[in-house]
Amino acid sequence: MTIKVGDRLPEGALAEFIETETEGCSLGPNTFKVSDLVKGKKIALFALPGAFTPTCSAKHVPGYIQHAAEFKAKGVDEIWCISVNDAFVMGAWGRDQKATGVVRMLADGSATFTKAVGLEFDLTEKGMGVRSQRYSMLLEDGVVKQLNLEAPGKFEVSNAETLLGQLG
Repeated sequence: MTIKVGDRLPEGALAEFIETETEGCSLGPNTFKVSDLVKGKKIALFALPGAFTPTCSAKHVPGYIQHAAEFKAKGVDEIWCISVNDAFVMGAWGRDQKATGVVRMLADGSATFTKAVGLEFDLTEKGMGVRSQRYSMLLEDGVVKQLNLEAPGKFEVSNAETLLGQLG
């Protein structure tokens, strides 16, 4: 069943490659409970089929980086990018995109979170396995306030500008 506006995100975990060791976070991949990450926060989340893929790299991530200050000005605490890739790939992609400190590049390596929200996309025939559909959502304390799901192969409603416009 696909998640919808008004639903709470399901329990799950996402991984993030940590560049700088801090108290509670070691260097390298760290796994976080989604419920802990969203608690008391407003989050602009966008998900996409894969790191280093053309539309994702040329349009999707850059748009959220470009508009990060506007999201913050409208009360968004964090911007997340989720993809069915491992934390090492997401970390490398984040460095390549200059997203470090701007967009949290969160890995859903086995598509567990993606399947839990019902937004998986089977690209096995194209050699990519199970991936995430392209979408964006606004979360407040773990509850979905906006959901923008793209039609397959499209990039029209999950962009930063659309989600930013929905913040009012």
